[in-house]
Amino acid sequence: MKIAVLDDYHGVASTYADWKTLGDDAQVTTFPHYLPEGPERDVALKPFDVIIAMRERTPFPASQIAALPNLKLLVTTGLKNNSIDVPACTARGITVCGSAGSAEANLATTELAWTLLLALFKNLPHENESMRRGQWQTRMPVPVYGKRLGVVGLGRLGAAMARVGLAFGMDVVAWSANLTDEKAAEVGVKRVDKHELFATSDAISLHLVLSDRSRHVVDAAAIDAMKPTAFLVNTSRAGLVDDDALMRALTAHKIGGAGLDVFEREPLPEDDPIRQLDNVVLTPHLGYVSESNFRAFYQNALAAVQAWKDGKPVNVLSK
Repeated sequence: MKIAVLDDYHGVASTYADWKTLGDDAQVTTFPHYLPEGPERDVALKPFDVIIAMRERTPFPASQIAALPNLKLLVTTGLKNNSIDVPACTARGITVCGSAGSAEANLATTELAWTLLLALFKNLPHENESMRRGQWQTRMPVPVYGKRLGVVGLGRLGAAMARVGLAFGMDVVAWSANLTDEKAAEVGVKRVDKHELFATSDAISLHLVLSDRSRHVVDAAAIDAMKPTAFLVNTSRAGLVDDDALMRALTAHKIGGAGLDVFEREPLPEDDPIRQLDNVVLTPHLGYVSESNFRAFYQNALAAVQAWKDGKPVNVLSK
């Protein structure tokens, strides 16, 4: 049984789970770098019976599935993966399973959202570089106290984001398509409509699940409504934002800046123009990354492979 572990950027898959328990017939190969779409990926993955995918890093549309004649089991870290064509796998007789992460992993995304937001308010990337050049106090920091925080999506992560904002003394408002006044009040914030949130907030943080309904929920009209000093933070999914509209606003300095942990193409290409902007803080999709989460991912992925090998697959994904 040949097993491929994809997108092991940190080189931890081989130590966070004891793959030897699968027996001597299991050959595990880890891929520490992203495999670009195309013939190179097809050739690299063709020999494998089992593939373990890290979230949505490497997509598996029907065309990719068709190029992997030996594939019998596809395990994704996490309990859902929108980049896998599950019906195409089912049609081929390929089992698709999920593997859960650690309980605290989701809240780590909120921590990163606040890291990005505070970095923007305090000009940290710029001041860090200035200090290394021998300069001193080159930009004016902005306090968060008394500012308005707009939270788009008030689920578990959005609510955690809102509570920290309240602790900082911010005026916190929230919006999502299904949010009610009662739900907002439970968190201690005010529900407003979408336009008011984008037009009046000093900082906006996105905490929605990407779906057909929520794709580009932050459209050109929403971005155009933002204050020229306002910041946008996205640690959820890149598809929530109209990327072209955001780039236009950032390039023209029509908004204060953005903190981004998610991108339409990941890993972000080296020549992507957003890397050149001076009003963004960029992180490489770190929201879900932690030792405890990755240990849980890989150990549960190992358990999924063992269960499938025993003829009793677990956490089978139907769509």
